[in-house]
Amino acid sequence: MRRQRFDQINVVPFIDISLVLLVIVLATATFITHNEMPVDLPKSSSDTKVPPKSISVTIDSNGTFFIGKERVNLDELNKRLSKLDPKKDAVTLNADQKSQFQKFVSVIDILKKKGFEKISIVTLQ
Repeated sequence: MRRQRFDQINVVPFIDISLVLLVIVLATATFITHNEMPVDLPKSSSDTKVPPKSISVTIDSNGTFFIGKERVNLDELNKRLSKLDPKKDAVTLNADQKSQFQKFVSVIDILKKKGFEKISIVTLQ
């Protein structure tokens, strides 16, 4: 009995596995970038509530304060936070690890004096 020469590789299973992995990566990548699943909420005829505001406060490595992408000083930050409702509105605090800790404490102190309940501090894992 003569052995047959092996000169071909069946690539169909490889393509199947590659396509499955591609679908998994694309599906999870959309959740990572949006941090939430897009959902169309149902409508109601009852009382509508005003959605809470969310403000992002950033402290860069030089100790400069930003609200969103706008540069502000500490007094302006205090005034802008006074316009929000501390019971309903959320504040997200991003502080550079090289920034002075005193700057971070100053922002936390303002938030505490205003009585904000929804404060998020963004960190890396």
